[in-house]
Formats: sequence, structure tokens, C-alpha cells
Amino acid sequence: MSPAVFPLLISSSTALFPPNSPPPPHSKPHQQLLQRPSLTRFNKTSRREAVVLLSVLALIPSSLPQPSPATALSFGISGPKDWLREQKKKASKFVLAPIDASRNSLQTAYLLLTNGNSEYANTDLQEVQKLLNSAARDCIPNERNSFVSFQASSGVEVCTFTLVVSNAASLLDKKDPVKLEAEAKLSDLIRSFTSLNGVTNETDIQLASNRQKVADALMDTISSLNKFEQSIKDCLEI
Repeated sequence: MSPAVFPLLISSSTALFPPNSPPPPHSKPHQQLLQRPSLTRFNKTSRREAVVLLSVLALIPSSLPQPSPATALSFGISGPKDWLREQKKKASKFVLAPIDASRNSLQTAYLLLTNGNSEYANTDLQEVQKLLNSAARDCIPNERNSFVSFQASSGVEVCTFTLVVSNAASLLDKKDPVKLEAEAKLSDLIRSFTSLNGVTNETDIQLASNRQKVADALMDTISSLNKFEQSIKDCLEI
């Protein structure tokens, strides 16, 4: 029985450990090495890719919050920011709503001042002042009520237009020109409202000439409001 076993063992050994095939004719060891992937070329490629990666990472603003590991794995550095930007665009009508409301109040006040009536009652004056105070959105310190003044003294931002800028430009860098322009237009708008409020309080608008003076100041404020609105739209990219 042993002679029958030996061929089986030899056959199995041959299947598991086949002999090395002879090298092709005229083959030399250094020729076989040249056929292998170049390790030097691989290292150069890896270094180039590393340089590109570092360059991309350097472009990411340092002010951005560092993502969590899970977020980083899903490349969430820019994704959520783009998503938030789109959400702001969709909700832009709510961001711009206070500006529209103020413009409507100013336009109504302008119509009251220029209705052509020779007589102007105190009720009309009170209505104009009410409309102007409403349009200013608590951005004139002297015209705030006691509760709003208390909030402001406690460090709470009460100026609606300032909150609009903060909301619209929240995804922009502090030194972004678009954000800086919006902040400049905000300052112009507050100055315009303050000037309009002073003209209204110091002028006897029962006289037609004085009413026209207030109406001119009111139109300047509407112009400032429109420019401010455009700067907010620029922040929202709409």
C-alpha cells in the first residue's frame, strides 16, 4: 500500500508548492527590477498630493469652528456652511420684513405730510411721530421707551436693523467687504433716522413750509433705508 501513497504525496506537494518557472530566455536580474513599479515615482506623487492637500487646508479660514471627527470624515467643513447660506436665502423675506415695514411707515408719514391740506391738526402730528418712531425700530436711543432702554443698558441688542445685519452677515468673515459695507449703511441709516427725528421734533409742522422740510428729510431716510436693504441683500446673495 505504501507505493500507492507516495505518488499522492508527491502530487499534493507539487500542487501546493509549484516549482518556480524558469526565467525567460535572455532575461537578466536588472531587467526584472525595471519592470516593477517605481518607488521613487510613488514617493514623488505622494509628496505632490500632500503639498496640494496642505495648500487647500491653508485656504480654510482659521476663524471657522473646528469640525468634529464625524463631521470631518463627511467633509462637513464647507457643506453645512453652504446649506446654511441656502436656508438664509429661502428665509430672506423674514430677514427683510422689518425693512419693508419701516419703509411702509415712512411712506405713510410722507403722504400725511404732503396731503395738501392747509390745516394740520395735532392728531396728524402725533400720527406722524408715531409712524417715524415705529420705522426707527428702537435704533434711536432717545426715543426708546423705559423697558427697551433697560434692555439696552443690560447689554441686550435692541436695534432691529443691527440684528438684521448680524443675521444676514453671520456667515461672512469679520473683514469681508460685503459685511463692512452693510455695517457702513447701517450707520448711515441710524444717522438719517436721528436727523429726521430731530427735524420733526424741532419743527412746527403746522406750517406748510416746515412740513415740506420734514418731508425732504423723510425722503432722505427712505433713500438710506433702500441702500441699507440692498447691502443686506448682498450679504444674503439674493
